[in-house]
Amino acid sequence: MRQHEYIPREYHFVVSEPEQNGSANSTQTDVKLESTATGTKFQFTFEALRPGLFRTTFSSPTHPLPPHPSTSRPTADFADLKPTSQATSSQKTITLGHVTATVDWQDCPRVSLQLAGQEKPIHEDLQFRSYVVDSTGIAHYTRYKRDTLHVGLGEKTAPMNLSNRHFILSATDCFGYDAYRTDPLYKHIPLLINATPEGCVGIFSTSHSRGTYAVGSEIDGLWGHFKVYRQDYGGLEEYLMIGKTLQDVVRIYADLVGYPMLVPRWAFGYIAGGMKYSMLDEPRACDALMDFAGKLKKHDIPCSAFQMSSGYTVAETEPKTRNVFTWNRHRFPDPEGFVAKYHAEGIRIIANVKPYVLANHPEYEKLVTAKALFSDPRTQKSGIARLWSAGGGESGEGGHIDFTSKAGFQWWYEGVKALRTCGIEGIWNDNNEYTIPDDDWECALERDNQVSDQKVGNHVGIWGRALHTELMGKSSHDALVDLEPEVRPFVLTRSATAGTMRYAASSWGGDNVTSWASMKGANSLSLNAGISLLQCYGHDIGGFEGPQPTPELLLRWIQLGIHSPRFAINCFKTDENDNTIGGVIEPWMYPEITPLIRDAIKRRYELIPYLYSLMLESHVTALPPQRWIGWGYESDPEVWTPEVMAGETQYWLGDTLLVGGVYEAGKNTARMYLPSKGSDDEGYFNLNSNTYIPAGKWQDIASNWQDSIPLLARIGGAIVVGKNIQTRSSGDHRFPSTNVVEDDYRAVEIFPPPPDRNSRVYSYTWYEDDGIAAKPEISKFTLEYSCTSTDILVRLRKGRDNKYVPLWKELDIILPAGEERTLVSEALIETCVRKGDSRCRAVWTLPAA
Repeated sequence: MRQHEYIPREYHFVVSEPEQNGSANSTQTDVKLESTATGTKFQFTFEALRPGLFRTTFSSPTHPLPPHPSTSRPTADFADLKPTSQATSSQKTITLGHVTATVDWQDCPRVSLQLAGQEKPIHEDLQFRSYVVDSTGIAHYTRYKRDTLHVGLGEKTAPMNLSNRHFILSATDCFGYDAYRTDPLYKHIPLLINATPEGCVGIFSTSHSRGTYAVGSEIDGLWGHFKVYRQDYGGLEEYLMIGKTLQDVVRIYADLVGYPMLVPRWAFGYIAGGMKYSMLDEPRACDALMDFAGKLKKHDIPCSAFQMSSGYTVAETEPKTRNVFTWNRHRFPDPEGFVAKYHAEGIRIIANVKPYVLANHPEYEKLVTAKALFSDPRTQKSGIARLWSAGGGESGEGGHIDFTSKAGFQWWYEGVKALRTCGIEGIWNDNNEYTIPDDDWECALERDNQVSDQKVGNHVGIWGRALHTELMGKSSHDALVDLEPEVRPFVLTRSATAGTMRYAASSWGGDNVTSWASMKGANSLSLNAGISLLQCYGHDIGGFEGPQPTPELLLRWIQLGIHSPRFAINCFKTDENDNTIGGVIEPWMYPEITPLIRDAIKRRYELIPYLYSLMLESHVTALPPQRWIGWGYESDPEVWTPEVMAGETQYWLGDTLLVGGVYEAGKNTARMYLPSKGSDDEGYFNLNSNTYIPAGKWQDIASNWQDSIPLLARIGGAIVVGKNIQTRSSGDHRFPSTNVVEDDYRAVEIFPPPPDRNSRVYSYTWYEDDGIAAKPEISKFTLEYSCTSTDILVRLRKGRDNKYVPLWKELDIILPAGEERTLVSEALIETCVRKGDSRCRAVWTLPAA
């Protein structure tokens, strides 16, 4: 890699116009500097925007700011805080709430952030080498804190802790990647958070340009330990976010870039898939898919959606390539009729679409003429790239859609509209990493939001390949919304930027491989994805590529996968005899474990109210449903040890469930750490052995592969559950099916302390809505309970502002196995009715208030 570093120095303070007119307030929270060194004048700015949020820029006419930043600059809002500042000729200090920011420009600008009550800054630029020009791009050097936790960057291979590692900031089609070594993967999100027991700092770059991040991986005898963000093109716009905890920083980040989207309730069920089905000519793909639906019914396995791979777009005649927005009429003679039949089975279709056209696509020439594709300045023609065309590893020439062109954006928009009009419920934006071979390819820049007052040119290097991932998401999203504005859209995306997730509701870890290590490493990907606001996220259960999983691995993976926000089984198992079809993973592929897989999937459906409530909470608070086990347990010193910071083997699902896993064949125990909130922590309930375990210790949890993965529940916690079959969202009447029943049952599984222990009042809150509305009315329910040696007292409170009324009219309370105390309604002062048992657990009915 070429290096042409130059560090502008000799900065002077630039006095703003309001200050010249005697107004001091305008500059209390900002700094503007300009280098007076020979050559191009570089400007540096720093400003406080909100409590915990600061913005820096470093730019010049030759290195302009990102022309299409992944988020817009927010207006300053200090709430009820009054910032103060002090300044000298070469330093300014700004205090806002519990944060003091210092900008020093005796040499090159250097920013430091310090939390109140702490002796040292929690964030600091590298002295004499902070903001650096590097050829066409920039570099930003900061101090590196050894032995601390670094997380984020969207999606990076295991372990979760990104410390002491080097990363490429880009996206690629990494089919069959190694969950521990491959880089880059599919996401381009330049967000890095440093978490310590004393506090957390996030740094976010708004550029779509490619780059790298060395997170302590580079060490120099002169410069010491540092982090460096390198950006290939343009100037720097970064946001600094500071808080006491990860949740503080993630919340500030969500305020900046947008909160996770609402997800339709049906998307939390089992999502099936497999490339083979839509690739079949005999039997026809439509018949093979109906046969799949019949087998689901035969084996009593609920299924909510099917990811239909791009085989439906393969041309019927040679060359049999994939042509987006076309239908193979041999495989699908009646697309609308097929989709309607799947709706009748209670299964939605999520259709695969790819943002490129091969030269033999029926509309290729039309798109070239309309300048809907990129331009190659070398040839003065449409840019030509090699693109995946047919079977595994096969390619052909063609071009990517340029979403900054009016023709390209509109063509895509109309194509998605046509699919939705056909009845297809979800759009699967796939192969959208934009692996364009040349930074100099040119964008059309015809849409209003691609107009810039800077002289930036039109080449893809500075605008960024990832920009088109974002705009593809917007085009798909807008088409769905314009057709059904009252219904929340479902766009599934493989690649993503920070801005993409304003349009896409869900994502996944791409084309993983079948192995025990891949299943284990996937946990780390999920945790960093959640921190980066990809919070309806999961993996292809069983592995997308590679050999078929053994019965043990498949069952273990399903047991783990049902405890994640997204649960999907989709694959393309390369077949050496025919690379166009491939093998599939089916729940009934091993008859000896089919009943166990059925039980696991049905448990998934029971958990949907819990998972859905976590999504609603995520949408409002940015709290990831799936979290690192140190989240909320920052005072426990053990969570800051290397083994726990690796984030590979266990995680929180909500506040109640501590999920572990077994990641070796033939092993029946897992070593788990049980984080503690302090001396009064009441510990955990082992859902496998029905025993109590104290917090703050490592514990071996027995877990036979034919029973369950390791699962623990917090004492005092609870889980809202529903029916173990597919239920209809109460607001969605569009696709009636005899396989889908009303969502009129609700229960709460509670985990009280043992009878011989003093009890406090425990409280658990969950949220519900109609499951489909774009602007829902969200209702809140709180279950409170306390215990004596003989009774458990419970009370259900409904939110005062509740407008949505669910179909369930009474609430069951499910006690842990072995719990024999009587349930008493505190509100009605009467004993509840014992309804029966469920899996050796007592079930009581709370009388309707």
